[in-house]
Amino acid sequence: MTKTRVHLIISGKVQGVFFRYTMYQIASNCDVVGWAKNRADGKVEAVLEGNKENVEKVIEWSRHGPSGASVENVEVAREEYTGEFKDFSIKYF
Repeated sequence: MTKTRVHLIISGKVQGVFFRYTMYQIASNCDVVGWAKNRADGKVEAVLEGNKENVEKVIEWSRHGPSGASVENVEVAREEYTGEFKDFSIKYF
């Protein structure tokens, strides 16, 4: 299976709605590793690594997020896979 890495910037109403925690659950269920964090500008930033098909599932989920979210945009930057992560974590400022 093809491994991939993506860097996401998610904008809209994405803080204070359990976005990072729900992403953690979705990513873990899909065997996707990496991290997610809130940014000072109100966006959520995430790095995902795993099998391409599973990473795409998490990207698709991030386009709508949890029920309280209102996602306006998801910027997806494809990066070189590194294999540096063992699990998915939530980062804090």
